[in-house]
Amino acid sequence: MAARPIDRIDTSAAFTAEDVAALNARYADASTADVLRAVLVEGVAGRVALVSSFGAESAVLLHLVSGIAPDAPVLFLETGKHFPETLTYRDTLIAHLGLTGVINLTPDAEVLAKKDEAGLRWSYDPDGCCEIRKVIPLAKALSQFDASVTGRKGFQAETRAGLPIFELDTTDAAGRLKINPLIDWNAGRLAAYMDEHDLPRHPLVTQGYPSIGCMPCTSKVAPGEDPRSGRWRGWDKTECGIHVEGAASNISDLPPGYEPAF
Repeated sequence: MAARPIDRIDTSAAFTAEDVAALNARYADASTADVLRAVLVEGVAGRVALVSSFGAESAVLLHLVSGIAPDAPVLFLETGKHFPETLTYRDTLIAHLGLTGVINLTPDAEVLAKKDEAGLRWSYDPDGCCEIRKVIPLAKALSQFDASVTGRKGFQAETRAGLPIFELDTTDAAGRLKINPLIDWNAGRLAAYMDEHDLPRHPLVTQGYPSIGCMPCTSKVAPGEDPRSGRWRGWDKTECGIHVEGAASNISDLPPGYEPAF
């Protein structure tokens, strides 16, 4: 009798740099809708979830998705620090677009109690605050998926200029894909699309917030400034961490006697 094969757990990366290069070559001339159809319907990237902030420009990607796979998983990081307008806008878009797969991700209550009991960590350690409220919850959720779809655009910041449609997610060693179907869209094209499809606008945009994150760390942007310059203004920080390689995971405690600065 032949020996029974030994069961093995495949711990190799789901995707490699070669896979990414092949996908970028294959879809180099594809439309945004075709890219979304390939990943959401045809399964070229395996199990896929969208990550959406329901921010200033989120309606465009969500509208495109609603016409292709309205039941696609959409991960929203409910940090507990959002503008009330963002939460209302989220609910408005869900209803308007008929999205049925939205999942609200919340920080772990025990971690919050231990590391941010007063809710003021943003004022002295914004990286640690983002780690608790965004990076860790998203990493846990994405462990169930092979790829994530983002709403990043190249014009938003220097750190996003030149990103490909398909890239290897380097935030951990799992070998997931990160897909940026709107990376070559500019502000004019986004606005025109929203006008064409009469999409609801985030109410804070007209108040001077072209990029909207958590309320304590988002300020208004003056004309001519980088659209994301109002995020973490005054800090050497441009990303929350969910798109940063090797995002910090060692969150220090508040130093004894330390008073947060506002």
